Amino acid sequence: MVHLTVWITIVTFLVTLGLILWRPKGINEAIPAAIGAVIVVLSGSVSLSDLGIISETISGAAITIMATIVMAIVLESFGFFSWMAEKLAERAKGSGVRLFWYVNLLCFLMTLFFNNDGSILITTPILVMLLNNMGLKNKQKIPYLLSGALIATASSAPIGVSNIVNLIALKIVHMDLWLHTAMMFVPATLGLLLLTWFLFLRFKKILPKTVPTNVSGLTSSKYHPLKPAKGIEHPSEKARSRFMRNVLLFVFAVRCSLFVASFLDIPVPLMAVIGSLILLAWRWAYLKISPADMLKKTPWYIIVFAFCMYTIIYGLNNIGLTDWLIGFMEPMVSGSLLHASVMMGVLLSVLSNIFNNHPALMVGTLTLTHMDLSLLELKIAYLANVIGSDMGSLLLPMGTLATLMWMHIVRKGKVMISWWEYIKITVVVIPPATLFTLVVLYYWVSWLFGGALSH
Repeated sequence: MVHLTVWITIVTFLVTLGLILWRPKGINEAIPAAIGAVIVVLSGSVSLSDLGIISETISGAAITIMATIVMAIVLESFGFFSWMAEKLAERAKGSGVRLFWYVNLLCFLMTLFFNNDGSILITTPILVMLLNNMGLKNKQKIPYLLSGALIATASSAPIGVSNIVNLIALKIVHMDLWLHTAMMFVPATLGLLLLTWFLFLRFKKILPKTVPTNVSGLTSSKYHPLKPAKGIEHPSEKARSRFMRNVLLFVFAVRCSLFVASFLDIPVPLMAVIGSLILLAWRWAYLKISPADMLKKTPWYIIVFAFCMYTIIYGLNNIGLTDWLIGFMEPMVSGSLLHASVMMGVLLSVLSNIFNNHPALMVGTLTLTHMDLSLLELKIAYLANVIGSDMGSLLLPMGTLATLMWMHIVRKGKVMISWWEYIKITVVVIPPATLFTLVVLYYWVSWLFGGALSH
């Protein structure tokens, strides 16, 4: 019977993963995840008491991410992102190279202010509109869209709050958000800068030397997954810019409050919810749009997906997967902090590209908690896991759901890019950038926190 439970759990995981990556007839990824979770519970590998532990683990992360997405939808109602795209073209001043750097900066900031999936969902359609309005050829659009997608997804590494699976993993290893950021922000940001430089060198010959600066009409496009509202009528462009800057400052303040809350042991989800409620009230006052539309616009399926995927991973943990991984991984990470960083990061990169980064990071993090590691080894190995799942996972399109979503959006926007074209770029830039980040992580954490964390 036990043997049958093991096989049912393993087969369920593989079939669920296959359906999530394949998505036949555009099925929402939460549906196969939910079916898989039900099968795993019925098989006996996850008990009802386990479901309580799983709910407690993911609830805070889910609330934080949902509140962040609500803020993004409110900003879309204000016409914020279309305004930002217009400013992007303005700042480029007709230079294709300058536009490249601004696009990547925008994608980096969008992930930091919101999250990686939200950044892809919001910025990709706007960039497609922008580039289409500029009249660029298909091959000239790819450098901006592909580099933007890679940077947007990898930018969830510097701060844990930018990715739901990072937040869940933080809860598993009992690490505070502020400590994660203090240890990770510098190495991950340096890695992102190197990745952007590699992308620039790779695309340098394709980038157009000049681009148009007039990109009016972005707000009138029918093509955007958030279905933006008309926005606010401003008396002048100066007034519009002032309003948008005020909104941006408020979002920045809310983002900062999450780290202050973490440091002061105030629940992070509470601060995120308060910020989103204030922004909803702001929108109600300006646009007379009731918060009730959030019930329809908010992608609630993300909570279902995260809960169900973690249930399946918990089943794999209960049938002994983590025990096997411990025997395989512990000799590689014990005794050397550099080995702990590089080997765990490389392993998670491989697992993410084979199985997708959501389950890979959950499995890797659960495994670490059962290893006999020192406090510093555990933290470096965990952070290396995050780098592997956020940056190393980008080697193949199926490594992250954000990348698969990005490919769907760009094709819908009539920009053609094949898996082979994607891999030709990533195989050159992702491995060296990931390895560099893992090595810098070791030196940074050892230098800054070694003495304090080893006791």
